[in-house]
Order: sequence, then structure tokens, then C-alpha cells
Amino acid sequence: METLVLPTYADVAAAAERIKGHAHHTPVLTSRTANRTLGAEVFFKCENLQRMGAFKFRGAFNALAKFDERQRKAGVIAFSSGNHAQGIALSAALLGIPATIIMPHDAPAAKKAATAEYGGNVVIYDRYSEDREAIGRKLAEQHGYTLIPPYDHPDVIAGQGTAAKELFEEVGPLDALFVCLGGGGLLAGTALSTRALAPDCKLYGVEPEAGNDGQRSFRSGSIVHIDTPDTIADGAQTQHLGSYTFPIIRRDVNDIHTATDAELVDCMRFYAERMKMVVEPTGCLSFAAVRALKEQLKGQRVGVIVTGGNIDLARYAALLAG
Repeated sequence: METLVLPTYADVAAAAERIKGHAHHTPVLTSRTANRTLGAEVFFKCENLQRMGAFKFRGAFNALAKFDERQRKAGVIAFSSGNHAQGIALSAALLGIPATIIMPHDAPAAKKAATAEYGGNVVIYDRYSEDREAIGRKLAEQHGYTLIPPYDHPDVIAGQGTAAKELFEEVGPLDALFVCLGGGGLLAGTALSTRALAPDCKLYGVEPEAGNDGQRSFRSGSIVHIDTPDTIADGAQTQHLGSYTFPIIRRDVNDIHTATDAELVDCMRFYAERMKMVVEPTGCLSFAAVRALKEQLKGQRVGVIVTGGNIDLARYAALLAG
């Protein structure tokens, strides 16, 4: 049985150099209202302002930038509900690599449109009856594509870890850091940066209450598989953690929390009204947990990674009006 070689912080540091000049160094914002109501000092790392609107660009570009000549010529294939799709499509366009993206039929229209506009060849599937991983493997074998999954890949994990690296380098040590959790690429990458740069910082993943496979996996010690969860957090409708992400999360993360869809809408409203930012539901997971854990975070320096801002405007308006 092949032994997995997990990425390290050295890989994150190398990724930071690789994506420099391509990925945005996103701002860290604060909110007097958030600090006052929570009784804490909160730092928001705004990956909703990253290229293509989400942190996923970091891992996608890092992975594709490492392709050899054969891989670049044959092309890349990826599967994603939206943000990894856009990250791969944009990165491939910048690097001159053909890209095929497998997306669910019910992915947000804005995400599907943006992926196609970046030059990705979009292949649609039914996430409730078809296996995107099987489709990806079959097409990769048929055409010689290199498959880059949305989270369970060392280069993707290393790239995602650069967001937390930037955060710690800008604001210094934190008492706690909250990260949105789907398949675990961002949380695993963040864990590598956290343990290297702020070893005493408590690190928490946050996933939808309807899809708490990560929480169950973390607490049981083995990967739990679930059906596709019914949640407005479409970027976290994953069914399981990965073979690379899980061992890092189990080793380096302190705990995993959940948030309800109603809590995510409340956070969307806060971001819009108080911070003048459009944040998609998945991107609100981290702050939703901070608000729920208000009492235990009083007096602390707290980091929040805001993962993305890609949402159909009609859907956004309907959720806020509901």
C-alpha cells in the first residue's frame, strides 16, 4: 500500500513564491461593530476579494504552475461546484493550459458562466445521482488529462495555506482562527501555516450543520462518508474529507464546529450591511461559529477566513430578503 507523503509548511512557503504576482494579497479588514458586539478583536482575511472571487485560485494556480510540458499540452480536468472550477479555469487560461471542468447541474449560474468565460470546457453532471470523481477519472484516462481535485491534493493544500500565511505575517499571533470547511483543503493548508507561524493558536474548522461529516470524522478518528447535504453553503456540499486533508486536520486542528443555514444568512447580512461586502453562504461559515462562540472568545484576538463571494445576485437578494 502506497504511503501518502503529506505536504508541509515548506510546501506552503514554496507555493507563496510560486503564486506571487498572480494571486492577490487580499486585505485583512476589521469591524468596530463586530469587535464591540463580540468583545474580541476580529481580523477578517477577505478571500472573497481574491482573483475569481475565492481562495480557490491559490491552490489551483499552485498546482497548475507545477505541470511539466506533457501535462500542460494535454490539459487539466477538475470537478467542482463552482469556486475550484473557476480557479482552475482562470489559472489554466493564464498558463496556456486547456481545461475541462465537471460541474453539477445545480451549481450557481454565475459560477458556471464565469468558468466558461475563463475558457473552461464545462461538463455538466447530476450531483445527486452521478459520481463526479468517477467521471473525472474516466475522462482523464481517455484524454490524458491531469486530474486536479478540489481539495485532496498536496499542491492544492499548499496553495490554500498561503492565505493564513499572509494573515499571520500581517497581524501577528492569534488566539483562535476559524476556517470554512468542505473537503478540507483550506483547513489543512491553514493548519500547516498555523502550526508553523502561530503554534499556540487554536484552530477550528466550520461546516454546515446539515453536512457535518468533517466533525464526525474528526471526533471518531476515521473518515465518515455522507450523502450530499442539503444546505445553502454549496461550496461545502462535500461528502467526505480527503486522504491527504484528514490526517493533517486530525493532527493539527483543535475542533470542528457547525453552522445552520439561518446563521449563514445572518452573517451574509452582517457582511453586507456593516462591512459592505458580498460574501457567499459558504464563506460565512467561519464567522457564524465565531458569533455562536462569543462568550468563550471574549478578550481574544480572533482570525476569520472569509472564503468567497461568488453567488448569483438574484439568489443573494432572495436569501437576504427571506
